[in-house]
Amino acid sequence: MKKSLLSPLLAAGVCLTTLAIAQQPFTNCAAAFVGNKMVVDSYTPKAHCQLSGKATGLLTVQTVELSSTQAKAVDKIDFKVAIRDKATGTLHLFSGETYKQLPVQDVLTACKKGDHIVLLTVDNHYALPHNEIVVQ
Repeated sequence: MKKSLLSPLLAAGVCLTTLAIAQQPFTNCAAAFVGNKMVVDSYTPKAHCQLSGKATGLLTVQTVELSSTQAKAVDKIDFKVAIRDKATGTLHLFSGETYKQLPVQDVLTACKKGDHIVLLTVDNHYALPHNEIVVQ
């Protein structure tokens, strides 16, 4: 009797453990890019994200491979865009659309100097610690 219960219990335990590991949130690092340049100045807790109001290129959020010397873009991921108004601190959705990329100029036309472009991931598997970009 013990042998017949051991196999199903072991299999159930392995399945539950696998499911628990597979659903861990924020397991992949991501960063914002304009063109092929990462927006954040360094991938550290004290980093800053700034962007000229005259910037051009495609805005993307991509997973990154981090090493001690660089952060390399790997895959584009889905994101949404909001804008935090400098004067009031109000956060409003730029568009209801989900993007993989969009011309940064489209977002900048809705911004004033000092506003923040806020990038939102749509999947909690991606950590995006530098998600606010100050418009210069």
